[in-house]
Amino acid sequence: MANKRPVMQSDKIAKKKPGVPTQRFLDIAEIREDTVILKDGTLRAVLMVSSINFALKSVDEQQAIIQSYMQFLNGLDYPIQVVIQSRKMNIDSYIASLDEQEAKISNELLRTQIRDYRSFVGELVELGEIMQKRFFVIVPFDPITDKGRHFFASLSAALRPASVVKLTEKKFQDRKTSLIQRVNIIQGGLTGMGLKSVQLDTQSLIELYYSVYNPEVFDTQKVADVRELQVEEGF
Repeated sequence: MANKRPVMQSDKIAKKKPGVPTQRFLDIAEIREDTVILKDGTLRAVLMVSSINFALKSVDEQQAIIQSYMQFLNGLDYPIQVVIQSRKMNIDSYIASLDEQEAKISNELLRTQIRDYRSFVGELVELGEIMQKRFFVIVPFDPITDKGRHFFASLSAALRPASVVKLTEKKFQDRKTSLIQRVNIIQGGLTGMGLKSVQLDTQSLIELYYSVYNPEVFDTQKVADVRELQVEEGF
């Protein structure tokens, strides 16, 4: 009887099939032309919005803001999403600028003051755990509503990996035009409440989602400028 070669642990590992890529479970199919394209063919625009200190406003100003907010919500016939991103403040670039200033100054007294100030700021942020908050409003465009979809179909769609819906260029441009109209309406409503807003461009969107899905490495591994990426075209 022929001797069977024992199965090594490395052979078992080599025969294992790779798992399902994480990207299959993400809703995002593509980001281009300042627009997030989801795998179901719907579009999203992301607005970064300023904040106001409501507590410092007078009673009349507070009532005016509340009324503007109520009118803003009542004027919408589609959902929007408000996201507050809270992260520990990163002052690496500011510390680096202080280091540059220290290197340029010849006065020893000023150099000592810069070092003391740099140490103070670093300890303040570290011990105080100062958080940086950013506010976003996500504007959607979905030409086909999900009102007719029953509960189990919605649950099944949420659990299984999303399938990509291919959009033609014309269909994409038509939907993008409708999305921009919604963005303009939303920005007008935010302005009425004394808030400033700006729509994130393609590069900013990529960096935003990269920081959301890779919070541990975002500060050390920066995303390359999308305009500098080299794309090989197939023939």
